[in-house]
Amino acid sequence: MDTTSGTSTGSRTPTSTRTGTETAPDTAGLHGVRHLPGEATYERARTGYQRAHAHRPEFVLAAADADDVRAAIEHAAAHGTSVTTQIGGHGLAAALEGGVLVDLSALRTVEIDPAARTARVGGGATWQDVLDAAAPHGLAPLSGSSPHVGAVPYTLGGGFGLLGRRHGYAADHVRAFDLATGDGRTRRAEPAASDELDRELFWALRGGGAGGGIVTAMEIDLVEAGEVYGGCLYADLDAVPDALDRWRRWTSTVPDDVTSGVAMLVFPDVAGVPEELRGRHVVQVQVCVADSDGEHHVAALRETLPAVRDTMARWALRDSGAMFEEPERPHAYRSRAVTVRELDPRALARLTRAAGPAAPAMCVVGLRHLGGAFARRPRHPSTVAHRDAGYLLSVLSPVRPTSEATEAEVRALHAELLAPFEEEVLGTCLPFSFGPATAEEVRGAFTSADAARLTRVRAAVDPDAVVLPNHPLSPE
Repeated sequence: MDTTSGTSTGSRTPTSTRTGTETAPDTAGLHGVRHLPGEATYERARTGYQRAHAHRPEFVLAAADADDVRAAIEHAAAHGTSVTTQIGGHGLAAALEGGVLVDLSALRTVEIDPAARTARVGGGATWQDVLDAAAPHGLAPLSGSSPHVGAVPYTLGGGFGLLGRRHGYAADHVRAFDLATGDGRTRRAEPAASDELDRELFWALRGGGAGGGIVTAMEIDLVEAGEVYGGCLYADLDAVPDALDRWRRWTSTVPDDVTSGVAMLVFPDVAGVPEELRGRHVVQVQVCVADSDGEHHVAALRETLPAVRDTMARWALRDSGAMFEEPERPHAYRSRAVTVRELDPRALARLTRAAGPAAPAMCVVGLRHLGGAFARRPRHPSTVAHRDAGYLLSVLSPVRPTSEATEAEVRALHAELLAPFEEEVLGTCLPFSFGPATAEEVRGAFTSADAARLTRVRAAVDPDAVVLPNHPLSPE
């Protein structure tokens, strides 16, 4: 999912100038194309995949290059407003009110170095852009199951990829970031930077969010990848009520080549839903084996989990967007996510019942198997915390206007569903937490020492809190 983090505590009061009888934003010093409220281009740029709310900037700046991004930050600082950017908008938690929304669509370039097995990825590129550019060379990035999300914001949040248990977090494979920071500077954050603050930024950006700036490009390692084996097994929970625990037991037997997860939900009884799933409480087990001959790894799962639908097959990674049959239609939703040491079978049974047909609001329960390379320490330390977690647990519900559920109803349901796992929780997982989070939840995504260090780094590069955060990280 697409997320952005910064350091400020909220957007500021926008500044405008009056021209004739209309109020227009003061855009002196900006060279990119500006889109104003009421224009179709403005509406497209401000509205992302998450429809619970949307940015409402004073104007959208279509940046042509990194200099335009820096100029937008300088403009916001000079006019007492805030600035942010949006690519896919999956993880939008804090909406911009006034200020400048930077459109990075023009920064969508991808340059592949096949010999070095690296890619330079523009700040506006999606993972699909990188997959398409890398595939002809037999290479791939550590992208996730939704390749239409922004590659940079995904990586800033850590990056739980399809090949994660073999290769680790996407953030572990970044070589450098180019960015414009809230103090109006352009910087290159890399481990060998001569400026200590740039070295600190390299640490902070890998898993810690945007860090008080807007990333205009990143350089990443690619991995050798041809076809993978994967897809979904769907089981009816009326027939297999302990399906979650059966999956949990299977995950304890698989090698690091196997990355998997679960989505549990009640499918609506409507046209368009496959007949074998319609109206049923279903568990969807999602599997990606980093080997085209990986079918044997799924044999035991098939035996223990009778499927009403089976989409397992060989896939080219560039086609991975269809592997897990994820919804592509924008909608409004809220979620909470945590990392846990282990999954108690009794808690899983309670979760299955509480999130089923009798739940007061629809809820999609997500589980991801971690461990493997996710647990390994990278060559260069990063902010990715809780590497000893065995699983990631998330609960997501549609809210108005997509459903009739209110924010309060969904918050109460999510708290109830997560309560049985409390003793095993290590911390918050911000990339899968969609919606406002408490200060305690945000700090819980990091170790105490890293949260303090992140706060210092972000304050150093954005002292006036110009860049709007998705999840504000305030001093303890």
